[in-house]
Order: sequence, then structure tokens, then C-alpha cells
Amino acid sequence: MGRGDIKTKKGKIFAGSFGKKRPAKVVKKAAVAVVKKKAAAKKKA
Repeated sequence: MGRGDIKTKKGKIFAGSFGKKRPAKVVKKAAVAVVKKKAAAKKKA
């Protein structure tokens, strides 16, 4: 239970991943839709 455990916050920081224990960014619901639209536009380009 530490750096090697991907299910913990410390493990996610070490692995460089995100999830429930370590959300990428805390944003409000209205802002989430804008972020998703920008990500979709980048993938198309």
C-alpha cells in the first residue's frame, strides 16, 4: 500500500494516472461539457 498500489492516491501520483482517488481536475458540471467539446475538437483536427 504505497507507491506501487495504483488504487491509492499516492500510487496514482507515482504512476501518473487519474481516477476516483485522484481526479484530473475538480470542475463544475457546466465546465465539464466545455472541456469535453474542446477534447473532441482536438481529436478531429
